[in-house]
Amino acid sequence: MTPAATNDCERELIHVPGSIQPHGALLALTDDGRVVCASDNASDLIGAAAALGTQLSAQPQFAKLHERLTRWRDEGEPSLLCTMRLETGGWANVAAHRSDGLTLLELEPLPETPEAAEGVYGQLRSFLEAVPTQEAEGLTQRAADAVRSLTGFERVLIYRFDSDWHGAVIAEANGGRLPAYIDLRFPASDIPAQARELYRANRVRLIPDAYYKPSPIRPEINPLTGRPLDLTFSVLRSVSPVHVEYMRNMGTLASMSVSIVVEGKLWGLIACHHPEPHRTTLQARTACDLLAQVLALQLASREREAVARRRLELKAVEGELLVAMGESGGFAKALRENESSWLGLAGATGAALTNNNTVTRGGDAPDAAAILAMVAWLNDNAREDPLASDALARDYPELAQLAPSAAGLLAVPVSDSQGSWLLWFRPEVVRTVTWAGDPTKPINTGGERLHPRHSFDAWKEEVRGRSTPWGAAELASVKDFRDGVVQIVLRRAEERAALTSELERSNKELEAFSYSISHDLRAPFRHIVGYAELLSEKEADLDSRSRHYVTSIKEAALNAGRLVDDLLNFSHLNRGSLHMSRLDMDKLVAEARKTLTPAMQDRRIEWRVSRLPQSWGDPSLIRQVWVNLLDNAVKYSRPRETAVITVDGEIDGDRAVYHVQDNGVGFDPDYASKLFGVFQRLHRAEEFEGTGIGLAIVKRIVDRHGGEISASSVVGDGSVFRFSLPVQQGFGGAENA
Repeated sequence: MTPAATNDCERELIHVPGSIQPHGALLALTDDGRVVCASDNASDLIGAAAALGTQLSAQPQFAKLHERLTRWRDEGEPSLLCTMRLETGGWANVAAHRSDGLTLLELEPLPETPEAAEGVYGQLRSFLEAVPTQEAEGLTQRAADAVRSLTGFERVLIYRFDSDWHGAVIAEANGGRLPAYIDLRFPASDIPAQARELYRANRVRLIPDAYYKPSPIRPEINPLTGRPLDLTFSVLRSVSPVHVEYMRNMGTLASMSVSIVVEGKLWGLIACHHPEPHRTTLQARTACDLLAQVLALQLASREREAVARRRLELKAVEGELLVAMGESGGFAKALRENESSWLGLAGATGAALTNNNTVTRGGDAPDAAAILAMVAWLNDNAREDPLASDALARDYPELAQLAPSAAGLLAVPVSDSQGSWLLWFRPEVVRTVTWAGDPTKPINTGGERLHPRHSFDAWKEEVRGRSTPWGAAELASVKDFRDGVVQIVLRRAEERAALTSELERSNKELEAFSYSISHDLRAPFRHIVGYAELLSEKEADLDSRSRHYVTSIKEAALNAGRLVDDLLNFSHLNRGSLHMSRLDMDKLVAEARKTLTPAMQDRRIEWRVSRLPQSWGDPSLIRQVWVNLLDNAVKYSRPRETAVITVDGEIDGDRAVYHVQDNGVGFDPDYASKLFGVFQRLHRAEEFEGTGIGLAIVKRIVDRHGGEISASSVVGDGSVFRFSLPVQQGFGGAENA
């Protein structure tokens, strides 16, 4: 594809096509249920209820659905999936989501009754049961087989993106009527950037017929915004003409894609193809989406395990080098004498150390003059730490000219004042790549509109000028090594090795202690509760004082068990890595409120929840922060006839600041500094239950994210808790790196 054609394709506004695919109908509703936009075919499926201006709640067939939509909006869930019976007697799948102040309601008629679709979950269950025993390669193949079985598509591909957004088919399930694409690669231009972003945001996409006639949306403009109706999350959104032509050129008249999103990034796709028009139910697509999410979690877990294993290997090499430096008394001398470890630290074939104008070389490194010229360029231009490239000629042409024999470079600065750098080199690895068609062939413009390529025949290309890529473990390894050199005096290298051994021993003791608590303490508390209940049942004629004693024993044992659990949770918070991603705070607050539903029964609570800014953090831990803070607000506003709980937030520089305010009993502000300590309680246990650890857990989680938390109150007039988190990755301290 030519650059101009690629740019035109990437500028196409595919999220606002103004139409939908005709296998379903779309309605855009205001919060009071009034129809303000509708697809042209909606009246054929829904009848008079699809007319613009119609109040959906007034239509008998939609009355229950309107009530459900109202509850869904109040709960703050991102989407709603359900099934309803149509006036015609048939059934339809219903999907709803929010878009710029409107509710977009999409209905797809079912070819069978809802009960007939339940078989998909049995097939999904068999895949889930096999997950723990599969390696990554077997897991992707099993996923392709399962999706083909779930959907009936003729060909199912597992398609993985590389760092340049080219895609490779790594697994395939094929019935034989379509060509096999296993091991073929597709150029990044086949899926432009804005299409990849839609795949990431809206994970499931179905095109039942590549020759469909779009059904326009009337009016096309959102009356609340004055802009075209945003269909980013629509399941029926019409498709780019370029894409459906691409499908026809491929011999595919129906397709479905399910995105594999790993830690917030589009990892790949499950691509389904069929030689004739083919449709699958919303239930089957939802099952495939769940399958893809499980696959993504498993792939992320396996990749993390691989990186962790590699990090352990490199940590041992790093320790050997540091000890050698301490024994030899010279940095450069130790590297020369331990050349294999020096190279092995980054899996390189060549390495260099520069200090002022001196160069120490190891392995197959460029000559000293070339290295000094590279360092001069790095001192003036390097913006990344570490700087890593597996295609030097492409990424940094100036450096490639200085060292033509090095296709890959990994460089970290050691000392700015002395112009000291550590560099590792990798050679060119020539390889042959098989593409599905010639990726360099110009696109057919065909007049005013772009046309995709027609040929998908295997086309081989010899790739030159690239080394094997630097892995995450190697990048972390060279940074840690550099930090060890900068921060630790060489004569203390042996002390560091001893400290590492001591930490390992301490960690083992801590694990043994945690096991002892969880095993040896929980069981006796359960026994005490059990025997207390048996005593109450067996001795029915106990006097009131004795029965009070038994009840007190039971409650004390239950509280002790909860205290053990809270202590374990608190002790584990500093162990394990954070799994950082972009946080959808609206979703996390909605999930926290749902978790607290039992505590809110028979309570009158007025929730005032504003739209919250996004931030960066570990979703599971930040969800716990919301649960604890909202639980406190619910608990300490219990004496009020109507509890009022306000949740809002704003952006303050590089931080997002969130507030939880209640109209509860409050606390003495003189003791605010004690709130976040372990076992610190400002109210009597007889008044409000709890172990006194919840806020300590909240503070530790916020601290780990590099944020801050505080509280203010007036006795009898409620409390306000505030906490902050970084808005972007990298602003929250060392653990966000």
